Amino acid sequence: MQQFWEFAGNFWWLVFPLMGVLGMVGNAWERGARMRHKRRLEVMHAKAELKAAQAAARGKAVPAAALPPITAPTATAASAHGASASRETQVTQLERLFATHDAVTARWLEYELDVAKIIGFPAMSDGRQPLTAAFLRAKRIADGLRPASAKARLSKEQLAEYRNAVADFEVAFDVAERDARRLRDSSFTVDERKRLDTAKKLLTVAIDEAATPAERQLAYRRVREELDGLISISDEAIEVLENKVMLELGPVTSTTSTVTDAAPPPPAETAAPAETAARAETPASPEPEPLPAPKRPSTTPPPAATWPVPSRGNGDSPGRVTHPKPHR
Repeated sequence: MQQFWEFAGNFWWLVFPLMGVLGMVGNAWERGARMRHKRRLEVMHAKAELKAAQAAARGKAVPAAALPPITAPTATAASAHGASASRETQVTQLERLFATHDAVTARWLEYELDVAKIIGFPAMSDGRQPLTAAFLRAKRIADGLRPASAKARLSKEQLAEYRNAVADFEVAFDVAERDARRLRDSSFTVDERKRLDTAKKLLTVAIDEAATPAERQLAYRRVREELDGLISISDEAIEVLENKVMLELGPVTSTTSTVTDAAPPPPAETAAPAETAARAETPASPEPEPLPAPKRPSTTPPPAATWPVPSRGNGDSPGRVTHPKPHR
């Protein structure tokens, strides 16, 4: 300890150059931190511009995350930014981030649940594609960092981490979507492309309401056969397709008329007295005598009279004719 004090007493003047060196190191560290922060803001701003350009090309506005300006903030700008940040609560920021997160997820589900889009842009469902794999990784990170609700209490570091994850998720999806639309079915062979074209035509018949149920079922089975071994379709997409194919038929109306609304016939006990009373009130009319049947003329001619009349024989001379005596 005594040696240290002897060294400090002899070389106390070294304190001043050491302070200068420490000051230079501190200034260099600060400049490096500013440059890193500026580059980070530039990247985030470029992502925001890309997102805005794509939203303008689609003709609809997509909510984006709040991004700080690129330029180095002055004293006035820093104070204004601090005031706006204080006015904007954490709940509002999380709601805006949730809207962006949900919008990108909905756009991704269109490619996962629509078999027509799966056939048209197979790269969006192929995890072997580098850009699609990067998008899926960014999605998993954003889903993992998403708070349970907008009212969750997060630190500034957690909020910034989730904001960056949402921005990366959105940009990764946009890049993967553009690449999938560029590739289409170029990664398949000629025979495989023919099978995809056949599947597209059969899919049109399978979801056509004008087709009969038998035609839709047959086209659906053919689509599954054509896509087997070419494209992997999720169970959710198959369920959605089956719901489109198996359309609900209207209620079958029977042509036979029912008599449920008709009044039931009266019982036999009550019907008999009423019928008897009606008969008693009605005067009995005499029954008409039956007319004699007309006599049909006989078609048998009368027998001719024989002359002379044969007399009755006495048994001795049959056939003897007796002539009558004339009267005088």
